[in-house]
Amino acid sequence: MDNAQFRTDFPEFASTTDYTGSMLDFWSSIAAELVSLDKWGSLYNQGISLFVAHNLVLQRKNMNAASGGVPGTGTGMLASKAVGRVSVGYDNSNVALDNGGQWNLTTYGMQYLQLARMIGVGGVQL
Repeated sequence: MDNAQFRTDFPEFASTTDYTGSMLDFWSSIAAELVSLDKWGSLYNQGISLFVAHNLVLQRKNMNAASGGVPGTGTGMLASKAVGRVSVGYDNSNVALDNGGQWNLTTYGMQYLQLARMIGVGGVQL
């Protein structure tokens, strides 16, 4: 994956301080092993990029937690939050993908899974 092109396509990851080149390289090398060019075809780069974006968000969340929390703890999608007497709640059922698992933790993951399902990427039987 071309890091410069990724940062152009996803300007929210433009900060080389928050999202270093080594972070992008790490996740893109994993994506290259898991996202099959044969199955993804012309959408291969999109699959790689969404995979990387999803994992960068999760990694950043862990990094933020490390400065006052416990990194790596599993949490689901935030459904409600209260501060003092003010609270807000969200119905996640209409945005979470059925059987989406950890892909539902970011919008990038949900987009990745939607594409994977549309192109028929599934398990490979050997």
